Amino acid sequence: MSTFHNTEKNIRTLSAFIRYNAANIFAGRFIYFLVFAVALFLTIVVINTFEEDTPPTAEGIFYFLLTPGVLLVFYPSAYVIQSDADARMIETLFGIPDYRYKVWLARNLTQYLVVAALLVLLALFCRAALADFGVGAMVFHLMFPIVFLGSLGFMTSTITRSGNGTAAVMVVLVMFFWIAAEPLHGSRWNLFHNPFARVDQYEVVLWAETTLYNRIYILLGSAVAMMFGLLRLQHREKFI
Repeated sequence: MSTFHNTEKNIRTLSAFIRYNAANIFAGRFIYFLVFAVALFLTIVVINTFEEDTPPTAEGIFYFLLTPGVLLVFYPSAYVIQSDADARMIETLFGIPDYRYKVWLARNLTQYLVVAALLVLLALFCRAALADFGVGAMVFHLMFPIVFLGSLGFMTSTITRSGNGTAAVMVVLVMFFWIAAEPLHGSRWNLFHNPFARVDQYEVVLWAETTLYNRIYILLGSAVAMMFGLLRLQHREKFI
């Protein structure tokens, strides 16, 4: 009985923690990003359904879901530092040694959990309406480029210290990665590598190996970007 109560208490604490951080991260203009992301997703699905003779496969659905995922992580990663500065929270965070790193790490984790939950809902809609695929595998692979862009946005926000400046830089970077996706198709360095792409049978093993190394590189890049951003936050005088 004691174990059950402890588990229940931990769940309530975790739930309250996630709600509190989500409220800080996704306040303000996030609702506009959410509405726009869902509207864009539905528009892409409808246009593709009417234009294509065959129903979409998991390969196409990966890109359907990638677009709203990137949009949803865009706002919190770009405006995280400016939001703290505008709310005069950044002075408080800098006043607590080491704790500020835990706060920003927790916020990043929370934003990825929220985005993943929304992608699960959209993926379930796609599976019910468009094609049969593994929702868990789909969302798992979608989160790699999303986490990388979120970490890159966080790092950029510590450099520019401006939400609008970070947004401008991130738009350019996302466009660069998107344009580079075609020439880097099949490469381990393609940020938008699609593990659900159709390949010939003799290429299946090679494609799986490419996917594995691609995910490792993206994780390493995300970790480096996050650590660089946290190290930038050591320079208190630049942010206050």
